[in-house]
Amino acid sequence: MSAQIGMKLWNDVRNGLIEEVDKLPDDQMSFRATPDTRTIAEILQHIVETQKILVGETCREDSNLMRQSFAAHGQEYAPGVRDVTDKQGLIELLRSSMQTAQETILARTDLWDAPMNGLTGQPTTKGAILTFAASHEMYHRGQLTVYQRLLSIEPALTGKLKKLFAQAK
Repeated sequence: MSAQIGMKLWNDVRNGLIEEVDKLPDDQMSFRATPDTRTIAEILQHIVETQKILVGETCREDSNLMRQSFAAHGQEYAPGVRDVTDKQGLIELLRSSMQTAQETILARTDLWDAPMNGLTGQPTTKGAILTFAASHEMYHRGQLTVYQRLLSIEPALTGKLKKLFAQAK
């Protein structure tokens, strides 16, 4: 897969995530499903922080996700992300971080197939790490839709599919 196609897919994932966040009431960003889970705001912060870390590290010449702790990577690549807790601020962070990621990645498409050490220390490619980033985001979008259901909110994708199937009859 090319960097351009990878970014198109990741943008689709991000736009879907933003649609889900948009359906949530402003006052539900601190909702958590259980005491041991992240709040909605913390999930969104985690998505952006992870994106910034993975994009920042993969676009370095000397990429190595094992060169420091995840927390140290977060301090390097994503300072201030955890300070954003309100719905509109989180949506703007999702949008702006995706725009920056796309610009950064598309400026370095020459690195897509370059090798690097991955999350487990095993060799992989930079493109594989960035593909993982989109998958990671989709995983948390699913988590967010469970939270929506717990709040008696129909997920955006479910509503779209219902309309599509109704039109097909």
